[in-house]
Order: sequence, then C-alpha cells, then structure tokens
Amino acid sequence: MLWFPLATVVVLAGSLLLYTALAAWTNRRYKQWPLRRYLFWFSGVAAAGISLASPLADAAHRSFSAHMAGHLLLGMLAPLILLYGKPLTLLMRSLPVKPARHLSRLLNSRYILIVSHPVMTALLNFGGLFILYRTDLFVWMHQSVWVYALVHIHVLLAGYVFTWSILYADLTVHRHSFRLRAVVLIMAFAAHKVLAKTLYAAPPTGVATRDGEMGALIMYYGGDGIDLALIVLFCYSWYKAAAPGRIARAV
Repeated sequence: MLWFPLATVVVLAGSLLLYTALAAWTNRRYKQWPLRRYLFWFSGVAAAGISLASPLADAAHRSFSAHMAGHLLLGMLAPLILLYGKPLTLLMRSLPVKPARHLSRLLNSRYILIVSHPVMTALLNFGGLFILYRTDLFVWMHQSVWVYALVHIHVLLAGYVFTWSILYADLTVHRHSFRLRAVVLIMAFAAHKVLAKTLYAAPPTGVATRDGEMGALIMYYGGDGIDLALIVLFCYSWYKAAAPGRIARAV
C-alpha cells in the first residue's frame, strides 16, 4: 500500500500548486484573491494530508481510534475548511468565456440539481458511513488498496458536497430554503450520533471491543466542535440573509 500515500502527497501538492497558480494568474485581471482563501485551502489540504499520508494514517490500519480521528479530519474538518477556499469561484474566474459557459450549464443541469440537493448529499455522506461501518466494507477496505482508496475519496467528496449543499459558501446555482437545510442538518447530525452509539455497542468486524469503544467516543464527541462550527456558520448566513428584510421593515 506504499503507493497510496505517495500518490496522495503528489495529488495534494498538485492541488496546492494549481490553486496558487490559478489565483496568481487571475489576480492580473481581477481584484486580488483574498489571503484568507489561500489559508483556508492550504489548511484543508493539510487536514486531508494528515488523514491520508502521515503517521496517523499508518496507525489507522491497526487502530480503530486512529482511523476515527482520521475520519473526522478527512470527512468533516477538511471539507469545511476547503469550502471556504472557494475553489469553484476560483475555477470559474480562471476559465475562458466558452469553458466557463460550459461549467455554468453543468452547474445548472438537472443532474447537479439532484446530487446537490441537501437530502441527497446527506444520504451520500452519512448513508455511506453506515454502509462502511455496518457492513463488511470496513474489512474489505483494509484488504484491498483500491477499495481503501475509493472509500477515502468518497468520504472526502461526500463530506465536501454535503457541506457545500448546506452552507452555500462557494458558487451555488440550485439554492434551497434555510428551513429545509436546517432540518437536513439536524437529521444528519442525529444520524452521525446514532451511528457512533451503534459502534460503541457493536464495533466493526475485527475491531477489539475497547478500541471500538474509544473510536466510537472519538466519533461522538470529537465531531461536536466541527458540528458547532457548521451550525454557527449556517446560522450566521441565515441571519445575514434575513437582516436586510428586518431593516427594511423597521425603516
């Protein structure tokens, strides 16, 4: 499995270089890309890198607790931070007119409408976790490097798309009401807690009871800080959207 961390380092380093190059190139035509966007993107890539290619990633093959710590980094923290790097916005402003129109049509397509719906992204994200931990997929993941790679790619992308569908911090075409997204967010958090409790009661196949309990606790309590950050950001965006209306009525 040596090639996987090496490939991960290459891909993540490439994403940093590409992001920086696109930002520098578009700075010639538009206003400067904010420094905080670079910081968000670099921090998100670092979080994903720690989960996939570090001593923590190596320990995750032997310890369910280490695996769960990596899960929090890859599936929850990295997507949230990467989103605020606004990669879609950067990509759109870096493309020539014709490719930008193609990207715009894709974002407006029925396919994106379906897969970016908050309910669908929640099912892809948290439903995928139930399949991973409550079936033999967790065992297969450690027996096949390809399954291992696909599972981790899914965890990162599903976490990112879910966060994108809730916060609208980056370029978004299909928007849904705050109430709908709030309900989905609450249900998703509840599903995450329920899964953690089932893992505490019955760890995945091949995981020792004590290690499984510790991993479940990390999943249950370790995600609270990230959940809280997501809630605060969501409520703040709701407040900003509602504030102009309140001001107008007051005037």
